[in-house]
Formats: sequence, structure tokens, C-alpha cells
Amino acid sequence: MAGRNHLFVPGPTNCPHEVLSAMHVPMEDHRSPIFPNLLKPILEDLKKIFRTEAGQCFTFPATGTAGWEVALTNCLNQGDKVLIYRFGQFGHLWAEAARKLGFDVEIHQVEWGKGIPLDHLEARLKDDKNHEIKAVLATHNETSTGVTSSIPGVRKAMDNAAHPALLFVDGVSSIASIDFRMDEWGVDAAISGSQKGFMLPAGLAILCFSQKALAATESSTFPRSFFSLKDMAASNKDGYTPYTPSTPMLHGLRKALDLLLEEGIENVYARHHRLGEGVRRAVAAWGLKICAQPGFESDTVTAVVVPADKDARDVIATAYRKYNISLGAGLTEVSGKVFRIGHIGDMNDVSLLGAIAGVEMAMLDHGFDIKAGSGVGAAVEYYRSTAK
Repeated sequence: MAGRNHLFVPGPTNCPHEVLSAMHVPMEDHRSPIFPNLLKPILEDLKKIFRTEAGQCFTFPATGTAGWEVALTNCLNQGDKVLIYRFGQFGHLWAEAARKLGFDVEIHQVEWGKGIPLDHLEARLKDDKNHEIKAVLATHNETSTGVTSSIPGVRKAMDNAAHPALLFVDGVSSIASIDFRMDEWGVDAAISGSQKGFMLPAGLAILCFSQKALAATESSTFPRSFFSLKDMAASNKDGYTPYTPSTPMLHGLRKALDLLLEEGIENVYARHHRLGEGVRRAVAAWGLKICAQPGFESDTVTAVVVPADKDARDVIATAYRKYNISLGAGLTEVSGKVFRIGHIGDMNDVSLLGAIAGVEMAMLDHGFDIKAGSGVGAAVEYYRSTAK
């Protein structure tokens, strides 16, 4: 098929040409005297993305999933109780990872489409009189359902309960895209990955830890080697890593950070909100619903619910094979019930209009009761009226 595939999944996302070009470098000596000139400024500039002055940033040659393990195994001990709400596939996977690592995982089921129930969280923490819960695991943006939870609300609930638990936040599909304020919100470990808002290929776990979390590493006896924060910090202070890093990925991250900071992080947040709102208006114009309930809508991914007599997998397959666009599939509990439109990373108004048009055509091919051009028209009017 002529033309390129158009990627509208919520990760991996599109890589800007400048980032791909920056990664096209000869192999280099990562023990050379000039290597710190690359790594040290990256670690400092990451603090601007995580919105922290007190925190310390790290990169591991891994993924966001590995970031979960880094946080858990460096700050806690096997058998510690952790609390998590399950309202999507990635919260489920984080809970499973903690369970497999030997933690006492307290899971609370939440209807998919909603986020963290703050009143319940506060009540549960107040009930934990002996402070057995050592960490709250909060999924900021649940990619599988297009749901964003309030991390400031989580911190308020923890403070109202006067609970000392660490706050770990999965920000894989939010950080560098949706408003995130590590210091202001009292986040202890923030976990992200390279392949979403950072606009890189998969391959880096990007994390930030508070001083409280770093202090907790001193009492953690969890066995670790590759994912040791102590080893990484000891090497990072001189601008190196304890083992071979992916130097092309670091060069790509350098350029990605330049692009994000040049745009301005507040402008990045605003752009993602506009893109997400345009998609939501298109869905409403089709007469369809999104998975996220009011107040939980995500600005990086929209999960569109199909009518009961339709299968979202048909829309996804036709969109790919006939119109050369990639959409996200519904996972586990929402498999076949939703398809997902990613609007994260290197994306603009015209990009999203292409996605909306392709989705419309695929739905019409499968007999959806929608009017051709309705979603595109709604998005066009919104984008035109809000463009600067």
C-alpha cells in the first residue's frame, strides 16, 4: 500500500525525525572522559519534566514495566503490604508484578472506566492503624481504558489519613504529556518509559525518586543487581552508568528533551488536552460513548465503546488493512468492546483528523449507524476555534 502506516496507538508513539536522526550515531566509548557531557545534563533536564527540584532521576536500559520493579525492589522489602486499585489492564499487571516479587498485594477492584476512589483510599488508610501498608501504587493514566486519576487527590487522601506510606505513581502514559508535578504532589517514585510522551522507541525506563524514597533504599534488603538504584546512583554522580547503556537511546532522549523544553512543558500539556478534546467531540458526534466516565477522561488516549452488536476488533482490522492506520485494541475485560485512539507524543491537529477520518471509514464499512464526516466535522470546528 502506498504511503506509510499511520500510528494512532497509545504507545509506541511516533518518533520525530529529529529524534531518529539524533539516534543515528556511531558507537562510542561509554567510559570516555566526555561521556558525562551527555548523561549528566540529561538527568538534570529530566527533573524539569518530572517537575522536581528535590528528586533524583534515573534511566535504565529497560521499559516502564521494569520501572515498576525498580521502585518496588529498591524501596521496600519482600512481604511488605502494598495497596493498589485495579481499574484497567496496566494496574492489573502492576499488581501481578508485585505479587510475583513476593509482596503482600492488597487489590481493590474498581469499575473499568473509573479511576482511584479517593474517599475509599482515605478511609482504608485511616483504618490501617498500624501502618502495615508500606506503599500506595497509583496508576496515573490507565492506558487500557483512557482513564486519568487525580494524583493530587491521592496525596490529599494520604495526608488526611496521616499515613506514612510511600506513593508510587505509574506515569508511563502521562509524564511528558499530562500535567505531572512530583514535588507538589508528594510523589515518592514516578515511573515512565521512553516510548510514549518522550517520543522514543521502547527501551528506556525513566524514573524519578524523592529523597524519602531514596532514604528507604537504605533499609531495603530485597535482592537486586541490574536494577540497583544504589549502583546506578554511585555511577551517575560521575556521569557514568554501572554497565553498558544504550548510547543511541540517550542521544535520542537528549533531543526529545530539547523538543519538549523548547515547546514548554505547560504548552505540551495544553496541546495534549486540545488533541484529546477534539477526539472526544468526534466520538460524541458519532453518537458513541467513551470508556472513561465523566471526570476521568484522558488527554493521551481515548477508548471508544462500540455498540453491543459490533466488535471493536473488526474496526481495528479494517482500519489497518484497508486504510493503513493502527488503532489500539481493547484488552482483557474490554476486548472487542472498545478500540483506542492514541493522541500522545509527536501529534498535532491534522494528525488526529486523519485518525478520526480513518476510524469513520472503518466504522461505516461495518455498518455503524453514523453519518460520514460527522466526527471529522466536530473535530475540525473544535481545532479551528481553539488554534493559536
